[in-house]
Amino acid sequence: MSSKKQEIIRIAREVIHSKGYQATSVSDIMAATNIGKGQFYHYFQSKHDLGLVIVEDLVKDWEGQLIIGILKTSDAPVTKLNRMLQWVETSHAEMEIKYGCAMGNLAIEMSVQDEEFRVKIKEFFNHWVNSVTDILTEMIENHQLDESINPKKNAESIVAMIEGGILLMVNRQNIQVLQNIFEVIKQQYHLD
Repeated sequence: MSSKKQEIIRIAREVIHSKGYQATSVSDIMAATNIGKGQFYHYFQSKHDLGLVIVEDLVKDWEGQLIIGILKTSDAPVTKLNRMLQWVETSHAEMEIKYGCAMGNLAIEMSVQDEEFRVKIKEFFNHWVNSVTDILTEMIENHQLDESINPKKNAESIVAMIEGGILLMVNRQNIQVLQNIFEVIKQQYHLD
């Protein structure tokens, strides 16, 4: 992939993260990336095409950082879950304005609007939930969690608590809300 195309994707990702997909126009992207229409359409057939490429780029990043880089490592299960929470918190702490979860925002905005977006985002969330399920299963086998818990349902609950915590953080523009929710997750799953 050309470096110019990668630069357009990176900048467009930031614009869409801050404004939302629907509210972002091709003109917004051209202005932010300092390119003309000809150059935009040289790389992308449409805003929709760019949007799908951005989702794929996000998934690739997060698969690498979160799934492979944290959840699929050989670290102890508790360490992996703590590192996951730290990864989420750090990524939001670095933002001056709390725009929320780039993937979560697109899931909310686009899942009922566009099937291609919905499926790509769903696949990522499935990987995330399945990775956490594997970790919880390992914790049950290690007698770190009660064997009566359902690993899949609890993994979905953890991901939902993280995404819901991000939503509340955005609404309040205060990371403390997210930190409070992470404290609850740590207590429930004995991560301290």
